Amino acid sequence: MNDMMKTLVRTGPGTPTGNLLRRYWVPILLSSEIAEPDGPQVRVKILGEKLLAFRDTQGRPGLISEFCSHRGASLYFGRNEEGGVRCAYHGLKFDIHGKCVDVPQAPQACDKMGITAYPCVERAGMLWAYMGPPDQQPEPPGVEWANLPESHVFVSKRWQECNFLQAMEGGIDTSHVSFVHKFEVDDDPFHQGTKANEYIKKDGNVTFEIEKHDGGLTLFGKRMGEPDSFYWRVTQWIFPWYNLIPPFGDHALGGHVWVPIDDENCWAWSINFHPDKPLSAEERRHLEEGKGVHCAYEPGTNVPGGTFRPVQNKDNDYLIDRKAQKERRSFSGVFGFAAQDASLQESMGPIQDHSAEKLLPSDRAIVMARRMLWDATVGLAQGQQPPALSAQSQHVRAAGVLLPREQKPQEWAKVHLVYDKDEPVYSV
Repeated sequence: MNDMMKTLVRTGPGTPTGNLLRRYWVPILLSSEIAEPDGPQVRVKILGEKLLAFRDTQGRPGLISEFCSHRGASLYFGRNEEGGVRCAYHGLKFDIHGKCVDVPQAPQACDKMGITAYPCVERAGMLWAYMGPPDQQPEPPGVEWANLPESHVFVSKRWQECNFLQAMEGGIDTSHVSFVHKFEVDDDPFHQGTKANEYIKKDGNVTFEIEKHDGGLTLFGKRMGEPDSFYWRVTQWIFPWYNLIPPFGDHALGGHVWVPIDDENCWAWSINFHPDKPLSAEERRHLEEGKGVHCAYEPGTNVPGGTFRPVQNKDNDYLIDRKAQKERRSFSGVFGFAAQDASLQESMGPIQDHSAEKLLPSDRAIVMARRMLWDATVGLAQGQQPPALSAQSQHVRAAGVLLPREQKPQEWAKVHLVYDKDEPVYSV
């Protein structure tokens, strides 16, 4: 593996890419995981750091070091009460800011016993933290779904057992949709009855045009549409870890966030949303059943106290069904869009050997995303500001659209895919 890839897959404290990712608001956990004031605290591992999330007596969320500054005992075994977490070992107490507010044995020592804490915001039913230098804290996230009413958004997450980069690159690579998901889209409630479904299945030879902008990359995937048009599937990669995916017909838009737990595991967040209306009761029911290509919900695992590890996992070969594969009910024999993606991305190993890969023209967006991450990592080490820190740079939307064959999709996108222009959702 070359030096660039060795650097990009390492995100722990003090690493160059870890320093970069800490300059952004990081999705940490679902708000429902710490639903109650003074409720049970939750262990959180993000970017290689072992942390603890809790909600204090006033209902404010906090994210602090898991370990007491006195003797290093885990505060997971402490008591969340009266404005802070008290260590069960010797009774030291810490508030949401990491400040030590009580040392029973030596009250005068409080000032020197503080622990690491990160500022938090809540958006779209998620807790986000800023883990970088305090004087460089950016605006809260500007992605569209994070600023909608909760009625308009469904958020789910799953634990994926591989490096965040190879998982995220699966989200950037939209050409795989014509293969691994091919036989299930007809039955999925978020794809049924749409022309886009037909175009994707009919034309697996997608070609890409890619435009770099301040916030990331816009990917224009061209497939045959009608006799006088092309079907353009316009997806977005927003720096450093967001994907936005076009809707099918009147169904919800989709998105992902890929957040490192450590170098060999990540959180795969999935988002479904309508910008202009609440999700219907039927849509929520389908999502709670785990349906939809942009859903990571799995009943029984996505609950407070659950592991968020899917029932289909590498230990059981994702419940692969060779009979269904032979009968063309599942392209790979694995059922469920999230499980299909995870099975292939995790099959590369916890950290893919990138030196062995032989990329194709359809991988150009992956190459560009890697380069953008690398340039930002190197630039930060040289004192330059990272890209896409402003909320405005994240104000883009994905779309599916039929355009006349002579029309350039880039010019169309500049007019119609900046979501704060109050444009309608474009889908086919």
